[in-house]
Amino acid sequence: MSGRIRITKLLRHSGFNKLKDIEYLGTIASMCLNSDYAAALFEGKVQLHMIESKDQEEKKQMKLFPDDDRKGRILCHALTADFLYYGTDSGNVACVLVEDWETVSSYSHSVGVRKVFPDLNGTRLVFIDDKNSGFLLSPANATDSCFELPNFSPTITGVLWDNWHADRGVFVAYDDDKVYTYALHKTTIYGTRVVLVGSTALLFSQKPLLLYNGELTCQTVSGNTSEVALSTHSFLKRSTVTSADLPPELSKQLTQALMLKRFHEACDLCKSSGSSTDWAELGKACLVHMEVELAIQVYRMSGNVGMVLSLQGIQGIEDMNLRAGHLAMFLGDYNLAQDLYLSSSCPIAALEMRRDLLHWDSALMLAKRLAEDQIPFISKEYAVHLEFIGDYVNALAHYEKGMTHNNKFQEHDEACQAGVARMSIRMGDIRRGAAQAIQHPSRVLKKECGAILESMKQFSEAAQLYEKGQYYDKAASVYIRCKNWAKVGELLPHVSSPKIHLQYAKAKEADGKYKDAAQAYESAKDWDNMIRVLLDHLNNPEDAVRIVRETQSIDGAKMVARFFLRLSDYSSAIHFLVLSQCNDEAFQLAQQHGQMEVYADIIGTEATQEDYQSIALYFEGEKKHLQAGKFFQKCGQYSRALKHFLKCPNTDDNLAVEMAIETVGQAKDSSLTNQLIDYLMGESDGMPKDAKYLFRLYMALQQYREAARTAIIIAREEQCAGNYRNAHDVLFSMYTELQAQKIKIPAEMATNLMILHSYLLVKIHVKRGDHLKGARMLIRVSNNISKFPAHVVPILTSAVIECHRAGLKNSAFSFAAMLMRPEYRNEIDPKYRKKIEAMVRRPDTSELEEETTPCPYCGFQLPQNELLCISCKNNLPYCIATGRHMLKEDWSECPRCEFPALYSQFIQLLETETVCPMCSETLSVKQVKKISDCSKYLQTDELDQ
Repeated sequence: MSGRIRITKLLRHSGFNKLKDIEYLGTIASMCLNSDYAAALFEGKVQLHMIESKDQEEKKQMKLFPDDDRKGRILCHALTADFLYYGTDSGNVACVLVEDWETVSSYSHSVGVRKVFPDLNGTRLVFIDDKNSGFLLSPANATDSCFELPNFSPTITGVLWDNWHADRGVFVAYDDDKVYTYALHKTTIYGTRVVLVGSTALLFSQKPLLLYNGELTCQTVSGNTSEVALSTHSFLKRSTVTSADLPPELSKQLTQALMLKRFHEACDLCKSSGSSTDWAELGKACLVHMEVELAIQVYRMSGNVGMVLSLQGIQGIEDMNLRAGHLAMFLGDYNLAQDLYLSSSCPIAALEMRRDLLHWDSALMLAKRLAEDQIPFISKEYAVHLEFIGDYVNALAHYEKGMTHNNKFQEHDEACQAGVARMSIRMGDIRRGAAQAIQHPSRVLKKECGAILESMKQFSEAAQLYEKGQYYDKAASVYIRCKNWAKVGELLPHVSSPKIHLQYAKAKEADGKYKDAAQAYESAKDWDNMIRVLLDHLNNPEDAVRIVRETQSIDGAKMVARFFLRLSDYSSAIHFLVLSQCNDEAFQLAQQHGQMEVYADIIGTEATQEDYQSIALYFEGEKKHLQAGKFFQKCGQYSRALKHFLKCPNTDDNLAVEMAIETVGQAKDSSLTNQLIDYLMGESDGMPKDAKYLFRLYMALQQYREAARTAIIIAREEQCAGNYRNAHDVLFSMYTELQAQKIKIPAEMATNLMILHSYLLVKIHVKRGDHLKGARMLIRVSNNISKFPAHVVPILTSAVIECHRAGLKNSAFSFAAMLMRPEYRNEIDPKYRKKIEAMVRRPDTSELEEETTPCPYCGFQLPQNELLCISCKNNLPYCIATGRHMLKEDWSECPRCEFPALYSQFIQLLETETVCPMCSETLSVKQVKKISDCSKYLQTDELDQ
């Protein structure tokens, strides 16, 4: 090219317009222009000048570079809006600020620079040296930001920077066949670096002109332009991911997006059809590029809660090295994390990381640099790890280094002392280790050291440590292994293990010390051996029998049975044979030696039906009808049992009749029932039996109505005979039984029970000094005096006396007049006769009026001792404490028999009495509760007949 350049200007309507002619001092090698300046390369120099300037100022608006020939010859140059770049054969890359015509930075390369390619802003450029290697340079920081381009082809002829605003760090290098895409990763945990993303093939004779967002504009041979889509930006051509996309293709596109730092596009790829591996790759890339906020979103969407929490914890960290250190640690690059931590404002984080990772050697090295006060604690932790993996030598050394000798860290020092004791023993220095363990306050350490010594067969020392630690079972076990029976004996009171007691017992028995052996067997709960020693060696059957009874040992019972058999004590032998479940042997022994009664008593309810039948047949042969009947009944042969019971001679307690009734009740056989009724009625022998047996028979047969009629007859007989308590109890028991069976109570039974109970209340109230209550009950009894034929005169006499005392003079006169009848007059007690006669001769008809209370059914006011309401015609329930009718607002009941009582009167009565007046069961005031709602007690519905 000649040294003259014509600069023209294209006008819209008139074509080109000449601006200036400039003549240069040499042949022009290359030319660069911007809107204001032109730069021409010739003869190894670059002339920079303004395009439009006045002639007189031309020299001022122009400058040659380099200004010093010693800086080398310029081989290439490039011009941006603000900067001129050039490279020399000596390797200098210079940056000139065109506005000031001054060199602002210079980078010295090892070899000559052939081509330079700055980006649009001029902040970065790529240059190619004489070795055909490519480099990325940031002129603003030329000292440490020159990076060799990886896998740079020696055939590269040019470089284009991406003009898209978001991809200013992306550029392509091209040759005649391919375009290579590179990306600058400026901010990563590994520092700034350049990566090769991929390559795209070019058609023949295509010349790249412009790069914008993955679209390469090329010039063809004909001069036209064509668009080439870079294969490295294939992820931009897809709006959504379909099921037809192959996983390898998706993975490839994701990798490209991440290498180009297109994180949002990568996130869209993962959302559409990304696997867990793809999400993990995206998250890792975000961490590498220190995109913490985006990484939190990615890990939240992939469900990695732990990483989300970890990243949230470092969000507020402004120190980039510290933040990068945390991220490197999350990625598992611990060496890089350490370097970053150490270069940060918080170098101690490196030590904390190594401790958490159990990298003890590294932690100790860091502690020496950063925190010497942490060395003892790290040494102790390291020692624990070494002990765990079996490196006892180094563990001992680090336990010793871990000692602080500071009272503030007493617990730490004790843990180190414990480690020294364990490691000393493991290393063979048993004396030192055992001494430290004994002096140490921890019981657990003594147990641990004892276990180590025991594994080393050092039984004596192990046992001593166990004993010092109060692990008496372990100590005794080890003493047994070294045959130190004396020490075992000393420890036995503290030993709970039956196994140790058993071993000791066997040793003592072998030595002939049977008493000690028996005690040890007892402690071991080996009852059979204890019983054997007591019988065979100590001749102590009493303790042996006691042990058998307490423990129910079958083998022990057999041994005791054999012992008594040798002594001809057949009764005891049978007893223990039964205890040992040897019923056949016991039966044969009882049969041989006439001990069947003993056998029968012992066997009780534990025998089988066959056992009962065998006993019954034996007694049948011996003509012992009561025993035969009893065991026939047990084995279910009721007919034979009844036959034997009826053959029994009459005895004082009539046990045979009672058993016969029980048998018929169990059998529920009408023929047997009739047979027994005939017997009781005297049909068979002409001797009728007591009516109480017939009553019990009906009860056993659950024929309650017949039982009730019989009970009334029995009570009447008892009452006529003057046995009022017996009559009362018979009626009461029958009354409660009928109530339990929900059968209506006969009116006669209820009335008789009420009258008898009123009679019994007289004695209670008179004894307590309450003469008015006693008099009222005596009036009720005297009005029914025909039911007390055996004691007419005494009852009437008592009625006269109590009525007189209570101020019921008219009632006393009435009963006194009755006593003056001829049939009673001569039977009056002489000491009362004159007083009664005087009372009749001079009658006093004054009468204390009886208090009225409301009927519990209708509320009608009637005398408190009246039991029939004249208004509602109901029979009123009566109080078992006073005989008065019940009141709704003062209701309670006996918790035993459930008969009603006036709460206030019942409590008052129980202050002096200890039993219920109706059922005679023991009772206290605390057991009686007031009943607020008594409606269920006042139901008048009749029970089923």
